[in-house]
Amino acid sequence: MKEKKSKPKSSHPLAPQHSTYGAVQYDPLGLDAHEPGAKLDAGKLQAGLVLGEFAFALQNVAAVGTMGALKYSPRGWLSVPEGEARYSDALWRHLLALSRREEIDLESGLPHMAHLAWNALAIMELKQRNKIASTYVTESKNG
Repeated sequence: MKEKKSKPKSSHPLAPQHSTYGAVQYDPLGLDAHEPGAKLDAGKLQAGLVLGEFAFALQNVAAVGTMGALKYSPRGWLSVPEGEARYSDALWRHLLALSRREEIDLESGLPHMAHLAWNALAIMELKQRNKIASTYVTESKNG
């Protein structure tokens, strides 16, 4: 059985020890942070697992976003009043269409599942942006 490498701590006082997600950063090969070839990427987000592995699905989601930009305006979705609720309603409409076994949206010619995914992403993005904005406002009022 392969031995699991321990997570070495860098001896350098300015070397980062924690990632954005709170995990200790270390080189997966056990190299010190300042050794040539070291890369403190063990435990970090692996975006390629989503962006690379879901290429066909994400292409359809991008097509939905492109269609929306042409129909309305690029990035206009960010300014829609009550966006979270309205994109939630849109998500439900596409889910209902899927439940009726409708695979393709007649207006766009794109899969309902891609519309559903786009709306889910829009809701998630708006929630995160609103959370960050409210944190910033709170901190600036208190600080």
